[in-house]
Amino acid sequence: MDTEESVTSGTLIFAQGDPGDKLYILQSGRVEIFVKEATGEKITLEIIEPDGFFGELALFDGGSRSANAMAIEDSTFLALNQEEFEAYIREHPEAVMAIFSVLASRIRQTNQLLRGRVARNPNIQFESTQDWQQKLANFIAQFSGSMLFLYLNIFFFLSWILINTDLVPGIESFDPFPFGLLTMAVSLEAIFLSIFVLLAQNLQSAKDKVRSDIEYEVNLRAELEVAELHEKVDLHTERILERIKRLELSKTK
Repeated sequence: MDTEESVTSGTLIFAQGDPGDKLYILQSGRVEIFVKEATGEKITLEIIEPDGFFGELALFDGGSRSANAMAIEDSTFLALNQEEFEAYIREHPEAVMAIFSVLASRIRQTNQLLRGRVARNPNIQFESTQDWQQKLANFIAQFSGSMLFLYLNIFFFLSWILINTDLVPGIESFDPFPFGLLTMAVSLEAIFLSIFVLLAQNLQSAKDKVRSDIEYEVNLRAELEVAELHEKVDLHTERILERIKRLELSKTK
Protein backbone atom coordinates (compact mmCIF):
# COMPACT_ATOMS: atom_id res chain seq x y z
CA MET A 1 0.00 0.00 0.00
CA ASP A 2 1.28 3.45 -0.89
CA THR A 3 2.48 5.50 2.04
CA GLU A 4 2.11 9.20 2.70
CA GLU A 5 5.21 11.09 3.74
CA SER A 6 5.81 14.68 4.81
CA VAL A 7 9.05 16.65 4.80
CA THR A 8 10.02 20.17 5.74
CA SER A 9 11.55 22.75 3.43
CA GLY A 10 15.22 22.04 2.72
CA THR A 11 14.96 18.28 3.24
CA LEU A 12 16.85 16.14 0.72
CA ILE A 13 14.38 13.45 -0.35
CA PHE A 14 16.97 11.45 -2.27
CA ALA A 15 20.46 12.09 -3.62
CA GLN A 16 22.05 11.31 -6.95
CA GLY A 17 23.42 7.79 -6.88
CA ASP A 18 21.07 6.53 -4.16
CA PRO A 19 19.24 3.24 -4.81
CA GLY A 20 15.91 3.94 -6.47
CA ASP A 21 12.92 1.94 -5.26
CA LYS A 22 10.06 4.46 -5.08
CA LEU A 23 8.07 6.83 -7.22
CA TYR A 24 6.76 9.97 -5.53
CA ILE A 25 3.48 11.76 -6.27
CA LEU A 26 3.51 15.27 -4.83
CA GLN A 27 0.33 16.30 -3.04
CA SER A 28 1.39 19.66 -1.64
CA GLY A 29 4.47 21.86 -1.60
CA ARG A 30 7.22 22.05 -4.19
CA VAL A 31 10.25 19.87 -4.92
CA GLU A 32 13.40 20.84 -6.83
CA ILE A 33 15.10 18.26 -9.05
CA PHE A 34 18.74 19.14 -9.63
CA VAL A 35 22.20 17.79 -10.40
CA LYS A 36 25.68 19.09 -9.67
CA GLU A 37 28.47 19.46 -12.20
CA ALA A 38 32.02 18.35 -11.54
CA THR A 39 32.77 21.98 -10.65
CA GLY A 40 30.13 21.83 -7.90
CA GLU A 41 27.71 24.15 -9.69
CA LYS A 42 24.05 23.25 -9.18
CA ILE A 43 21.84 22.81 -12.24
CA THR A 44 18.10 22.88 -11.61
CA LEU A 45 16.37 20.45 -13.97
CA GLU A 46 12.75 20.92 -12.87
CA ILE A 47 10.50 22.24 -10.12
CA ILE A 48 7.80 19.70 -9.29
CA GLU A 49 4.42 21.22 -8.47
CA PRO A 50 1.48 19.53 -6.67
CA ASP A 51 -0.01 16.55 -8.61
CA GLY A 52 3.34 16.06 -10.34
CA PHE A 53 5.53 13.00 -9.88
CA PHE A 54 9.26 12.33 -9.72
CA GLY A 55 11.66 9.45 -9.13
CA GLU A 56 10.07 7.33 -11.84
CA LEU A 57 13.28 6.49 -13.72
CA ALA A 58 14.49 4.18 -10.97
CA LEU A 59 11.33 2.09 -11.28
CA PHE A 60 11.69 1.84 -15.05
CA ASP A 61 15.32 0.73 -15.30
CA GLY A 62 16.08 -0.44 -11.76
CA GLY A 63 19.11 1.85 -11.60
CA SER A 64 20.24 4.42 -9.07
CA ARG A 65 18.92 7.95 -8.78
CA SER A 66 20.07 10.14 -11.68
CA ALA A 67 19.47 13.44 -9.86
CA ASN A 68 18.83 14.98 -6.44
CA ALA A 69 15.38 15.85 -5.09
CA MET A 70 14.98 18.48 -2.38
CA ALA A 71 11.84 19.99 -0.90
CA ILE A 72 11.90 23.78 -1.32
CA GLU A 73 8.65 24.08 0.63
CA ASP A 74 7.02 21.96 3.31
CA SER A 75 5.77 19.07 1.18
CA THR A 76 3.56 16.01 1.37
CA PHE A 77 3.68 13.18 -1.16
CA LEU A 78 2.69 9.58 -1.76
CA ALA A 79 5.51 7.04 -2.14
CA LEU A 80 4.88 4.03 -4.39
CA ASN A 81 7.24 1.06 -4.56
CA GLN A 82 7.69 -1.22 -7.58
CA GLU A 83 4.72 -3.50 -6.80
CA GLU A 84 2.39 -0.61 -6.00
CA PHE A 85 3.38 1.19 -9.19
CA GLU A 86 2.71 -1.88 -11.33
CA ALA A 87 -0.63 -2.39 -9.59
CA TYR A 88 -1.55 1.23 -10.31
CA ILE A 89 -0.65 0.83 -13.99
CA ARG A 90 -2.63 -2.39 -14.12
CA GLU A 91 -5.71 -0.63 -12.77
CA HIS A 92 -5.17 2.52 -14.85
CA PRO A 93 -3.55 1.52 -18.19
CA GLU A 94 -4.33 4.96 -19.60
CA ALA A 95 -1.73 6.37 -17.21
CA VAL A 96 1.05 4.86 -19.36
CA MET A 97 0.57 7.47 -22.10
CA ALA A 98 0.44 10.24 -19.51
CA ILE A 99 3.77 9.04 -18.09
CA PHE A 100 5.25 8.86 -21.59
CA SER A 101 4.10 12.42 -22.24
CA VAL A 102 5.73 13.72 -19.04
CA LEU A 103 8.98 11.85 -19.79
CA ALA A 104 9.11 13.29 -23.31
CA SER A 105 8.50 16.79 -21.95
CA ARG A 106 11.32 16.38 -19.42
CA ILE A 107 13.73 15.19 -22.09
CA ARG A 108 12.90 18.27 -24.18
CA GLN A 109 13.41 20.56 -21.18
CA THR A 110 16.74 18.91 -20.42
CA ASN A 111 17.86 19.39 -24.03
CA GLN A 112 16.90 23.06 -23.88
CA LEU A 113 18.75 23.47 -20.58
CA LEU A 114 21.89 21.84 -21.95
CA ARG A 115 21.84 23.95 -25.09
CA GLY A 116 21.40 27.09 -23.01
CA ARG A 117 24.27 26.21 -20.68
CA VAL A 118 26.87 25.24 -23.24
CA ALA A 119 26.05 27.91 -25.82
CA ARG A 120 28.01 30.60 -24.04
CA ASN A 121 29.08 33.74 -25.84
CA PRO A 122 32.91 33.80 -25.93
CA ASN A 123 32.94 37.56 -26.47
CA ILE A 124 30.93 38.25 -23.32
CA GLN A 125 32.86 35.70 -21.29
CA PHE A 126 36.24 37.10 -22.40
CA GLU A 127 35.27 40.74 -21.93
CA SER A 128 34.22 40.04 -18.36
CA THR A 129 37.82 39.03 -17.54
CA GLN A 130 39.51 42.08 -19.13
CA ASP A 131 40.92 44.94 -17.09
CA TRP A 132 40.66 48.59 -18.13
CA GLN A 133 44.07 48.60 -19.86
CA GLN A 134 43.14 45.68 -22.10
CA LYS A 135 39.78 47.26 -22.90
CA LEU A 136 41.53 50.56 -23.75
CA ALA A 137 44.05 48.82 -26.02
CA ASN A 138 41.25 46.97 -27.80
CA PHE A 139 39.22 50.15 -28.26
CA ILE A 140 42.19 52.12 -29.69
CA ALA A 141 43.08 49.28 -32.08
CA GLN A 142 39.49 49.09 -33.32
CA PHE A 143 39.18 52.87 -33.64
CA SER A 144 42.48 53.16 -35.55
CA GLY A 145 41.09 50.82 -38.18
CA SER A 146 37.91 52.84 -38.77
CA MET A 147 37.05 55.30 -41.53
CA LEU A 148 36.51 58.01 -38.94
CA PHE A 149 40.14 57.70 -37.83
CA LEU A 150 41.25 57.99 -41.46
CA TYR A 151 39.17 61.12 -42.04
CA LEU A 152 40.49 62.70 -38.81
CA ASN A 153 44.08 62.06 -39.89
CA ILE A 154 43.46 63.52 -43.35
CA PHE A 155 41.88 66.62 -41.83
CA PHE A 156 44.67 66.99 -39.26
CA PHE A 157 47.56 66.57 -41.72
CA LEU A 158 45.94 68.77 -44.35
CA SER A 159 45.28 71.55 -41.82
CA TRP A 160 48.87 71.27 -40.50
CA ILE A 161 50.33 71.58 -43.99
CA LEU A 162 48.09 74.48 -45.01
CA ILE A 163 48.86 76.43 -41.84
CA ASN A 164 52.61 75.86 -42.08
CA THR A 165 52.77 76.85 -45.76
CA ASP A 166 51.16 80.24 -44.96
CA LEU A 167 48.01 79.37 -46.90
CA VAL A 168 45.70 80.18 -43.97
CA PRO A 169 45.57 83.96 -43.46
CA GLY A 170 45.90 85.25 -39.91
CA ILE A 171 47.72 82.14 -38.59
CA GLU A 172 51.49 82.09 -38.40
CA SER A 173 53.34 78.92 -39.35
CA PHE A 174 55.01 77.08 -36.45
CA ASP A 175 56.45 74.08 -38.34
CA PRO A 176 57.72 75.25 -41.74
CA PHE A 177 58.69 72.90 -44.53
CA PRO A 178 59.99 70.14 -44.32
CA PHE A 179 57.60 69.82 -41.32
CA GLY A 180 59.99 68.29 -38.82
CA LEU A 181 57.51 68.44 -35.95
CA LEU A 182 54.82 66.79 -38.07
CA THR A 183 57.26 64.05 -39.07
CA MET A 184 58.06 63.36 -35.42
CA ALA A 185 54.34 63.35 -34.49
CA VAL A 186 53.53 60.89 -37.29
CA SER A 187 56.40 58.61 -36.24
CA LEU A 188 55.22 58.61 -32.62
CA GLU A 189 51.65 57.92 -33.73
CA ALA A 190 52.81 54.97 -35.85
CA ILE A 191 54.85 53.54 -32.96
CA PHE A 192 52.03 53.75 -30.43
CA LEU A 193 49.41 52.46 -32.85
CA SER A 194 51.57 49.47 -33.78
CA ILE A 195 51.92 48.62 -30.07
CA PHE A 196 48.16 48.87 -29.53
CA VAL A 197 47.53 46.71 -32.60
CA LEU A 198 49.92 44.05 -31.27
CA LEU A 199 48.17 44.14 -27.89
CA ALA A 200 44.81 43.78 -29.61
CA GLN A 201 46.12 40.82 -31.62
CA ASN A 202 47.24 39.13 -28.41
CA LEU A 203 43.81 39.72 -26.92
CA GLN A 204 42.19 38.30 -30.05
CA SER A 205 44.37 35.21 -29.80
CA ALA A 206 43.26 34.73 -26.20
CA LYS A 207 39.65 35.22 -27.25
CA ASP A 208 40.03 32.64 -30.03
CA LYS A 209 41.37 30.19 -27.46
CA VAL A 210 38.31 30.76 -25.27
CA ARG A 211 36.07 30.24 -28.30
CA SER A 212 37.80 27.00 -29.26
CA ASP A 213 37.53 25.71 -25.68
CA ILE A 214 33.80 26.49 -25.64
CA GLU A 215 33.28 24.82 -29.02
CA TYR A 216 35.08 21.73 -27.78
CA GLU A 217 32.96 21.69 -24.63
CA VAL A 218 29.76 22.09 -26.68
CA ASN A 219 30.67 19.24 -29.01
CA LEU A 220 31.73 16.96 -26.18
CA ARG A 221 28.64 17.58 -24.08
CA ALA A 222 26.32 17.22 -27.04
CA GLU A 223 27.93 13.94 -28.02
CA LEU A 224 27.75 12.54 -24.49
CA GLU A 225 24.19 13.70 -23.86
CA VAL A 226 22.88 12.40 -27.19
CA ALA A 227 24.43 9.00 -26.54
CA GLU A 228 23.07 8.91 -23.00
CA LEU A 229 19.58 9.99 -24.08
CA HIS A 230 19.51 7.30 -26.77
CA GLU A 231 20.46 4.67 -24.22
CA LYS A 232 17.86 5.87 -21.71
CA VAL A 233 15.05 6.12 -24.25
CA ASP A 234 15.82 2.67 -25.67
CA LEU A 235 16.04 1.11 -22.22
CA HIS A 236 12.88 2.79 -20.93
CA THR A 237 10.94 1.89 -24.05
CA GLU A 238 12.04 -1.72 -23.84
CA ARG A 239 11.13 -2.07 -20.15
CA ILE A 240 7.79 -0.30 -20.48
CA LEU A 241 6.82 -2.47 -23.45
CA GLU A 242 7.70 -5.54 -21.43
CA ARG A 243 5.50 -4.37 -18.57
CA ILE A 244 2.63 -3.57 -20.91
CA LYS A 245 2.88 -7.11 -22.29
CA ARG A 246 2.84 -8.53 -18.76
CA LEU A 247 -0.22 -6.43 -17.93
CA GLU A 248 -2.02 -7.60 -21.06
CA LEU A 249 -1.19 -11.21 -20.24
CA SER A 250 -2.45 -10.81 -16.67
CA LYS A 251 -5.74 -9.40 -17.98
CA THR A 252 -6.33 -12.33 -20.33
CA LYS A 253 -5.87 -14.85 -17.52
